[in-house]
Amino acid sequence: MTDAFPSNKPAAPDPSPDDVSFDLDLVLSSVVSVRAHIPEDAMTASMLGTERAGHGVVIRDDGLILTIGYLISEADAVWLVDHKGRATSAHVVGYDQETGFGLVQALQRLDLPAVELGNSSDLHEGDPVIAAGHGGRDNAVCARIISIREFAGYWEYLIDEAIFIAPPHQHWGGTGLFDSSGRLQGIGSLFVQLSIPGRVAADGNMVVPIDLLKPILDDMLAVGRIDRPPRPWLGMLTAETEDQLIVAGIVDDGPAEHADLQVGDMVVAVQGHAVSELGTMYRTIWGLGSAGTEIPLTVLRDGDRMEIRVSSASRYDFLKSPSLQ
Repeated sequence: MTDAFPSNKPAAPDPSPDDVSFDLDLVLSSVVSVRAHIPEDAMTASMLGTERAGHGVVIRDDGLILTIGYLISEADAVWLVDHKGRATSAHVVGYDQETGFGLVQALQRLDLPAVELGNSSDLHEGDPVIAAGHGGRDNAVCARIISIREFAGYWEYLIDEAIFIAPPHQHWGGTGLFDSSGRLQGIGSLFVQLSIPGRVAADGNMVVPIDLLKPILDDMLAVGRIDRPPRPWLGMLTAETEDQLIVAGIVDDGPAEHADLQVGDMVVAVQGHAVSELGTMYRTIWGLGSAGTEIPLTVLRDGDRMEIRVSSASRYDFLKSPSLQ
């Protein structure tokens, strides 16, 4: 990949057309503001709020927008705002729990360019990128890829090759990650602390790579999610600390609560297989079957070893279906 940013100066707070080989303003105009309203009785309302705001990127000429799914999960109303301040309503097309991607469709013509999708498998550590939110150059940041590695989230989420960048975009949710050719390489998901060899920890963003969208796009457009049996979901929020897995939260009325798992329990095995990392635990659970499979867990509670069997479920069954407006 050609280095679009001069190596003899630090990453600037925002990109300049002189530093790139593509039409910067045209590409950045494809990034829109995404605002969503979620009913108060939605499962995710208490965790993520009922009013959510972030960004999305136009990926098709008919106004199909790619964003991060937590912005639009369970939404009953969605609005888009372009770089000129024009607003239009939209509806949720799909939300994939495995990757975290979300799709919304504008209900009026946007007259915005659709970006070209890149190949995130071609990215390498050190590559220059632009993390862009709605608002053009003033809301875009020059950054570099710090690492490409596994990311495991406490909410039963795992990506094998997540992209980590620094410096971070301060309003990261749904930002577009563009390479030095102006191609979309991922969607911003989280603000994280990065460990960089030889340096103190740095702030950064975790980005979901665009290659994860390509195999599932047709399914998301057709049925709103991957068209295969969903993974088993426990409704268990798990913290990984010092090679220990501690139950940090339980979803109300979820499978873990019904199985009498408790906050503070330490998960030490799944079906007899020892686990001490989130990624290992998730892969072991998901390898036992699809949603509905009984998941045998071994936990330590107040020093006592306990065997608990959790009747897993599909997370989708606990989420409100999107409104098509």
